[in-house]
Amino acid sequence: MTDTKTLPHIPAPPQAERRPVTDIRHGRERSDEYAWLRAPNWQDVFKDTAVLDPQIRDHLVAENAYQEAVMAGTTELREALVKEMRGRIKEDDSSVPAPDGPWAYGISYVTGAEYPRFVRRPRDGNDDEETVLLDGQVEAADRAYFSLGGIAHSTDHRCLAWTHDDKGSEFYTLSIRDLESGKDLDYTIEDTSGGAAWSARSDGFFYTRLDSNHRPSRVFYHRLGSDPHDDRLIYEETDTGFFMDVDKTQSGDFMLIDIHDHETSECWLLPANNPAAEPRLVAERETGVEYDVDEGGGCLYIRTNADGAPDFKIVTAPTDAARRSDWTDYVPHESGRLILNHMILKRHLVWLERRDGLPRIVVKRLSDGEEHAIAFEEEAYSLGLAGSYEFDTDTIRFSYSSPTTPSQTFDYDLTTRERTLLKTQEVPSGHEPADYVTRRIMAPAKDGELVPISLLYRKDTPLDGSAPCLLYGYGSYGIAIPASFNANALSLVDRGFVYAIAHIRGGKDKGFAWYDAGRRRNKANTFTDFIACADHLVAQNYTRYERIVAHGGSAGGMLMGAVANMAPEKFGGVIAVVPFVDVLNTMLDDTLPLTPPEWPEWGNPILSGEDYEVIASYSPYDNVKKQAYPPMLVLAGLTDPRVTYWEPAKWVARLRDMKTDDNPVILRTNMDSGHGGASGRFSKLEEVAFVDAFALRLMGKDTLTTG
Repeated sequence: MTDTKTLPHIPAPPQAERRPVTDIRHGRERSDEYAWLRAPNWQDVFKDTAVLDPQIRDHLVAENAYQEAVMAGTTELREALVKEMRGRIKEDDSSVPAPDGPWAYGISYVTGAEYPRFVRRPRDGNDDEETVLLDGQVEAADRAYFSLGGIAHSTDHRCLAWTHDDKGSEFYTLSIRDLESGKDLDYTIEDTSGGAAWSARSDGFFYTRLDSNHRPSRVFYHRLGSDPHDDRLIYEETDTGFFMDVDKTQSGDFMLIDIHDHETSECWLLPANNPAAEPRLVAERETGVEYDVDEGGGCLYIRTNADGAPDFKIVTAPTDAARRSDWTDYVPHESGRLILNHMILKRHLVWLERRDGLPRIVVKRLSDGEEHAIAFEEEAYSLGLAGSYEFDTDTIRFSYSSPTTPSQTFDYDLTTRERTLLKTQEVPSGHEPADYVTRRIMAPAKDGELVPISLLYRKDTPLDGSAPCLLYGYGSYGIAIPASFNANALSLVDRGFVYAIAHIRGGKDKGFAWYDAGRRRNKANTFTDFIACADHLVAQNYTRYERIVAHGGSAGGMLMGAVANMAPEKFGGVIAVVPFVDVLNTMLDDTLPLTPPEWPEWGNPILSGEDYEVIASYSPYDNVKKQAYPPMLVLAGLTDPRVTYWEPAKWVARLRDMKTDDNPVILRTNMDSGHGGASGRFSKLEEVAFVDAFALRLMGKDTLTTG
């Protein structure tokens, strides 16, 4: 166990009042003594935190006071960490502008600014010709929270549709800016999902509106200058289990309505130059069949797992296709080759795939089907395929980084195969890749599977078991955690930490089967894989159990709760950020924003007794037991629509009530933000520094100097 002598003497923690509520489902009775922390008016709280029940607010405020007491004495360390991390950020940074017709669009920052500016310049112009279209710093003035959502310029380059959220609840307000005058029109559209897609004629745009339960349920068309109350309803989704958004195909000829949950898709098309047209179905939804659509040259290019293609293939179809029988295989399915996304240009099809856990970009020439790949040689790295405003182009843009290599942006000529390095991420305070080691090792799981672990450490770090280790994991929704450059991680690594990412089942790091083996009835593999990674790091002498700090957020926070229940002795500390820990109660509450769409991921315990039992077997809140737990840090956001604030609050209360040790469990609730925490690029660093200070203190490395 952790040597708690590294922690200061602290007062007694808050004790939430126990008010048991009994629930009986499928013949099984449960009692939830902290259910009262869930505000009945949570929808209203998302929009106005002042309406939160005073008793609940008082409890959260008391928890915040307690965490401040526990972390007393770390103020100087946290300030030093913020200074270090800020020193690695180029404050006046800018993106490489992306061309679109006569203009090139990008973002830039000015020194000291928390928020970016959206800018453009003539296509072949220079920085001196740059025009600021939208200044996030100006828009954020006098707001406790501010987050820019989608920003989309019109096809004729005369207007800008942009959205913002000033609560952290992800209800976005949409505004329209006249780029000639630089002023917004005198009306807004409320409760949107955050983006807009312009029609081909630039006389209006399509957008998605959220209902009172924060679900994207309706697509509208807005004609510029008209009353938003008169906006035309294009499509309404009545199944609360599906997400929905609207976009434009790469050619710009069609609008695309994409409807999906975590295992099923449905897409509708309508001409981009005729908003009055009725949307047309591409192929009706079929449970377990996913597909996404792009279009070019009068042909649909569809990425799909249909017909027994779990790692996905690409098919073609005519633009008037209305069923799967219209599809023809174009890029066949290969087991172990996971196609992640695709983009169609006038003369080439481009896709990003993952083989053996590592990504590469593949290019297929449409005229003759000739293929070639773009790949790199490092042991662990991240590769990203950027979007393009243009269709008639032979140039793509991609990004590359590794745990030791700062992000690089390349243009790539699809015909000559020439790479042009456009930008390398600057680290103003200095970074020498040769001082660090990147490794990819394999941990044997209990069933014989090999779980990849990406490692970063200084080359002078002793590998004799004495080094502390931050072990990060996620493992849900098929999301693979990239082995990318993380400048903030260097503050731990430079203080002797081994930084490890566990690529556990539940993600698609090793293909679709890797995901399928870590969800629903197989969810326990996610947790045992993470524990196996801890075991392997100890066995290979990278660290010791009491030197491991486990770290995860959101669904990764559920992972933290599960492994803390299952193997608390194997971790010296646990950090859970906006943790999804009250899984059973949440999946039983179909009024919550994400519950119906999440049933394919976790199971539906309302209808299925088997799903109920599976979720009950691992749900962290339901499995807290009388045992010793390591010190734990839990972060929450009051207006979080994804993991509601009461999940971590209830979990912390139950942990305190049940655990048999004196190790602190602290809860820090951001009263002005939601799932993503603080919104500004520098204010976010304060939260990172808080987390790092907790880990450093546990490991006895809470001095102001590195090493």
